[in-house]
Amino acid sequence: MLVAGQALPPRDEALARADRWLAELLAVIEPPADRRLVKSYATWQVMRRLRASARHGKARTPTAHARNSIRAAVRLLSWLRERGITLDSSRQADIDDWLHTGPAARQAREFLSWAAARGHCQCLDIPAPARTEGPAISQDQRWALAARLLNDSALEPTDRVAGCLLLLYGQPLSRIAVMTTRQVTGTGDTLTIRLGNHDVPVPGPLASAVTDLISNGRAYRGVGSPAQTTWLFPGHMPGRPITPARLGERLRTLGIYAMTGRRAALLSLAAQLPAAVLADLLGIHQTTAAHWMHEAGGDWSSYAASLARTRPYQPR
Repeated sequence: MLVAGQALPPRDEALARADRWLAELLAVIEPPADRRLVKSYATWQVMRRLRASARHGKARTPTAHARNSIRAAVRLLSWLRERGITLDSSRQADIDDWLHTGPAARQAREFLSWAAARGHCQCLDIPAPARTEGPAISQDQRWALAARLLNDSALEPTDRVAGCLLLLYGQPLSRIAVMTTRQVTGTGDTLTIRLGNHDVPVPGPLASAVTDLISNGRAYRGVGSPAQTTWLFPGHMPGRPITPARLGERLRTLGIYAMTGRRAALLSLAAQLPAAVLADLLGIHQTTAAHWMHEAGGDWSSYAASLARTRPYQPR
């Protein structure tokens, strides 16, 4: 409340919690040699990357992967010690045995790469996990859910808009939750929303839901919340947006599941657009867009050639 009221400067709460968590973890690591190694890895590799991410000004710094990477390093060192092995004396056979301890064992891959690069051990390999493809709802199910969101005015505007951004534009909950009103632009009868590098037109029923959300649908129920906010989906914490977890809970009550719904949306869009266009419009990496295009069975290999034929070469 003090930050929202500008009595205290803003602080990245997720990063601050991660710092406290790391200090508590390091305090119980034995022996001291392992503690020093984990502290060096966490400070100069993991936390350094987190702070760089926080400097981008995002509303929420994701820390789960960082914590899991550090935990995996601690567990690996402890596992080796229990067998009378130090990291510098470990061999690939030891790491192969470690991999049999469970799926989370692969999370030590980054730690081993970091340790080998700095001479703490020989080059030890943990294969990258195979990319698993999740299920997707059918396109008929996707459109049925989207039609309900677009046409049922009895639903809350928050659920209607968030669900449509997921089902129609393939946006992840983590990105939807931190959207701001500055990403929405109205010109006459046209409403656009910026998801990537360009403004994307919003169809009429969804445009009405977005307008309703901005005008009437954003409840400020958190104690100490400011009267005005730029968050499209404000949360209960004063001055903060809704969390992706809470947004997911709201959508699940309507039968909308983030992973399967978003996957269906991206498969549909990737089958209709070249990867470069898809990445530009939706704000995803081109490699990710290309992956979805190939999975959707799209073949845009002749797109550049066709474009070149329709636009004659003009020397500078």
